[in-house]
Amino acid sequence: MPLNFPFQVLPETKLAINAVKEAGNVVMEIYKHNFTSITKKDNSPLTEADLKSNDIIQKIIASTGYPVLSEESLDDKKRLEYEKIWIIDPLDGTSEFIDKTGEFTIMLSLVKNHIPIIGVIYWPVEDILFISQLGNGAYQFSAKHWDRLSVNKTLELENCSALGSRVHLSNNEKNILDSLKIKKFTSKGSSLKVAEISRGKAELYFTTTNKIKQWDTSASYCLINEAGGKMTDMYGNDLVYNTDDVYHQKGILVTNGLIHDQFVKVYDNFIKMNKNC
Repeated sequence: MPLNFPFQVLPETKLAINAVKEAGNVVMEIYKHNFTSITKKDNSPLTEADLKSNDIIQKIIASTGYPVLSEESLDDKKRLEYEKIWIIDPLDGTSEFIDKTGEFTIMLSLVKNHIPIIGVIYWPVEDILFISQLGNGAYQFSAKHWDRLSVNKTLELENCSALGSRVHLSNNEKNILDSLKIKKFTSKGSSLKVAEISRGKAELYFTTTNKIKQWDTSASYCLINEAGGKMTDMYGNDLVYNTDDVYHQKGILVTNGLIHDQFVKVYDNFIKMNKNC
């Protein structure tokens, strides 16, 4: 990685970048060849790439002594006693990896006092790195060049470009999109949905499921906030990290910030109307 970072990076940020890059190299080697997958107890897929990425990242960040919360490791609740922890998603978008769409990422974040203060996301297929550090902005590194990321200024919901899961979009979510009369919708895998909003190429992503976990969002949370956008639950409540329950029980809403409150009101009305039906 280059030394000419666009801001004064913390030692942990440099460590996180090295970790996701090294993991990405191994993930891509597996991706280029035949591999098998199994199904975990929660019905999510698992590959050799998930496990090897997890091992590489954990070995690199072990020097900090911070506890780890990772999708592919047992959850040691002693982490709850610590001010700082690492949160890892060693392969975000395993289904995309298996389907060979290329839309998968490696995510690593550092959480302090329940708030992500570093978010690093690596898109190995395109060799694009997204980094964010609390109070220092969000950036993309590709083709040996840094670009600062910023959400766009779209103000009206009906003019928004919405993004949704290629694999997990529910009928309920489709109905909400229909009720908003949003005409521009694109399916995209993994944390790339939040990255697209962070770089101003879309304005809205949401999911109503209660199955999203903290490792699915932690790095993205830092990225979107530092890009000027917003990530909350579906009711506009702040997300909190390093808690006993790692599930986001009330879904996830990501916007450019300017349409956030509008969407929350529309969603609240949608829920009330459907309860009365």
